[in-house]
Amino acid sequence: MSRTATASTTATASTTVTTGGALPGREYDVTVVGAGVVGSAIARELSRLPLRIALVDASDDVGNGTSKANTAILHTGFDAVPGSLESRLVREGHRLLSAYAADSGIPVEPLGALLVAWDEEQRAALPALADKAVRNGYRAARIAPAEEVRAREPELGPGVLGALDVPGESIICPWTTTLAYATQAVRAGVALYLNCRVQHITSGDIYTLGTSRGPLRTRYLVNAAGLYADEIDRHLGHADFDVTPRRGQLIVFDELARGLVRHILLPLPGALGKGVLVSPTVYGNVMLGPTAEDLDDKTATGSTAEGLALLREKGRRILPALLDEEVTAVYAGLRAATGSDDYAIRARPAQRYVTVGGIRSTGLTASMAIAAHVVELLADAGLPVSGAREPEPVRMPNLGEAFPRPYRDAELIARDPEYGRIVCHCERVTRGEIRDALAQSVPPGSVDGLRRRTRARGGRCQGFHCGAAVRALFEEARR
Repeated sequence: MSRTATASTTATASTTVTTGGALPGREYDVTVVGAGVVGSAIARELSRLPLRIALVDASDDVGNGTSKANTAILHTGFDAVPGSLESRLVREGHRLLSAYAADSGIPVEPLGALLVAWDEEQRAALPALADKAVRNGYRAARIAPAEEVRAREPELGPGVLGALDVPGESIICPWTTTLAYATQAVRAGVALYLNCRVQHITSGDIYTLGTSRGPLRTRYLVNAAGLYADEIDRHLGHADFDVTPRRGQLIVFDELARGLVRHILLPLPGALGKGVLVSPTVYGNVMLGPTAEDLDDKTATGSTAEGLALLREKGRRILPALLDEEVTAVYAGLRAATGSDDYAIRARPAQRYVTVGGIRSTGLTASMAIAAHVVELLADAGLPVSGAREPEPVRMPNLGEAFPRPYRDAELIARDPEYGRIVCHCERVTRGEIRDALAQSVPPGSVDGLRRRTRARGGRCQGFHCGAAVRALFEEARR
């Protein structure tokens, strides 16, 4: 595999990834707009069929929007709206993704969650939440008394009155999940076109997508454009929903804070979502957030002093000692809120078109089930779905602290000393891992994309010591 400065194409015998230049003039059977976790999962599911599939995204990488900045929880779906499409797809997606992650090397840690009640009103709401979990098909939730909650989480703030114990909740790596889907899709023959923004759509017997890289022709169209799903919908004459960007700001604390918390600590959900939580990450950090701020600007991913102050106030109530720990990073993501309490998945069989909108924080968990559902909808619209085959298995690089990392693997280092040469000392990332990431079927389009594949520059010094070396390796691979 090669990648040069003059040709922005990565290819093997069966894969094509391009980040620039005019699109080829070929026609596709299905095109998926949006290469986030859901769009990539749909492309992967479609790649099982003997069809010509394209996946396009306006960014320079997969998973570079909402999918990269979420709370990284593998949900059970215990608190979804009973009977909703989201409830069914999250429940099925949890089963599918749990098995897929184990097979693909995506780190998952089954920590369990505690929905902590801090006042009498919240304690009184716990039985209804436990009943809701049962109606969603999750029967392992139970109410834990204050003494048990305090014993299991000694660092909790004062005033705990009890909690709903949800043992099936887990933490997961969202970055390698999206990358695994996209990698399998590309290796199966899906054409991935990045830096490819859809600007207008002409419909007829064949769709023509006018993109920033030229026209693309396709028979069927799937809209998984996240924050921009409503705008793509309007190109097709539909106005069923409006996407409101809901900003979630988060604070990430240093690995030294990891011993303070043993579970995912959830608040009781409110009108704007699940609220501010405290959760470990698979990378060894502790995360506090998110906020829930409805905005007008779909690009407003900056953090604010007010948002961070609110998080610190909430965090001081939940886990006071956390506020004494070093902050590694702050960031913000935008969720695609629609004003509905369910996914906005719509099939237009006469148009050979499916919209996958309003996919909130549970979309990571539900991604594989959403993909299977979308292919069923396409089949109902006439897409031939015979001849399906299993995709080539993929094994992702481990980014999780609970699993063996290359720098600690003596046998691996003996075979290849590059895995013993640490470049990023905060996150203990080696030259071998960076080399491998740059040679992947779906390589990073930026140094930030390289961070999501290796953790390089993601530690407490934020690349102050290793940044120049990491960028030099990235630029060398592009030449």
